[in-house]
Parts: sequence; structure tokens; C-alpha cells
Amino acid sequence: MAILTILEYPDDRLRKEGVVVEIFSDSLRAFIDDMFDTMYESAGIGLAATQVNVQERIFVMDLSKDKSQPMVFINPKITPLTEEFSEHGEGCLSVPGVYENLKRPAKIRINALDRNGEPFELECEGLMAVCIQHEVDHLNGKLFVDYLSNLKRTRIRKKLEKQHKIIK
Repeated sequence: MAILTILEYPDDRLRKEGVVVEIFSDSLRAFIDDMFDTMYESAGIGLAATQVNVQERIFVMDLSKDKSQPMVFINPKITPLTEEFSEHGEGCLSVPGVYENLKRPAKIRINALDRNGEPFELECEGLMAVCIQHEVDHLNGKLFVDYLSNLKRTRIRKKLEKQHKIIK
């Protein structure tokens, strides 16, 4: 059980894409457990491997308040199921203290593998759909701030760079 370091925007390592996971081992499952520990410690609901500088297509998620519904998604593929978009407030452990409303497809299907390499499929909407799309963006080297205007993105970048300088 380890708490991993979460990379913060504008760290360039967040722009790296995750590679397909092909080997399902005890070390992979231990890493997934560390991802959950890190996510829970940081009060998040989702965490992608790329956010902790591991370039693999893995993310974890738990939308429950009592940490009772942990989900693992490996090599996920998303299919929008509607042309309708919904708007939700989003935040990110890699962009601390920033919350913005974004529009994303309202209903999606995700195909993925679980921690043992077993395939599964879910259809979802609401917060679950938003969180899944957000985490898959991370695996593709994209951040939620990329959906914002250049002006907002620049302000956020400067704010976080200033915070990083104060901490150092």
C-alpha cells in the first residue's frame, strides 16, 4: 500500500498517452491497489495511471461516498450512445482547486478489462459517464482544461505555476 505522487498541470508528462496493458500480474494488481489508495487519500473519484506517471491504459474510479464501489478499467474504449450532450462541473486531481462546467456526450458505452483481464461492458450516463470520459481523456494525453478557452487555460496555468513556486 503506497500513496503515489500525482502529477499536476502544466507538467508535460500529463500529455503522454497510455499504452495498452498486455500482462495481468500481481505487480499490476498491486499498482492498481496503490492507485485506489492514492485516489482515496486525495479525495478523488477517479484516477488515471498517466496521472501518476505510469504510461498504461488503466484508470480507477469509485463514485460512492463510503469507498464501497471501486471499479478498475483497463484498455477502455468508449462509444457515445447519443448525440445529446449534458453539462457537468468537473475538477481534477492534476488541476487542484479548479472546477469548470464542460459538455460531454450524455450517454456512453465503455468496453474494458477488469484487474484480472476479464472483459466487461457498461452503459452509463450522469456522473459515471462524465468521470469515465474524463479519465479516458487522461489516457489519451488530454486534460479537462483543454476544453476551456485559451484565456481560462492561461489563467489556470499561471495560478498553478505560482502555487508550485510558493511550495518550492
